[in-house]
Amino acid sequence: MPYVNIKITREGATPEQKAELIGGVTELLQRILGKNPATTVVTIDEVDLDNWGIGGLPVAEFRAAQAAKAPPQ
Repeated sequence: MPYVNIKITREGATPEQKAELIGGVTELLQRILGKNPATTVVTIDEVDLDNWGIGGLPVAEFRAAQAAKAPPQ
């Protein structure tokens, strides 16, 4: 019985997007590992941006730093 926990930042993922993630992960486990979809559990946790960090920075600061490095379009 596979258990998959997806963690995403709380930025407005729709119920439809979440359903697609759940279905996609379930299908992937079935296709690649032969796991039974009926016993595959997928959970999605949404984390506030204030509680998420990347590279030693809160995610908002990390994104700002990355945007400052990006070449103009």
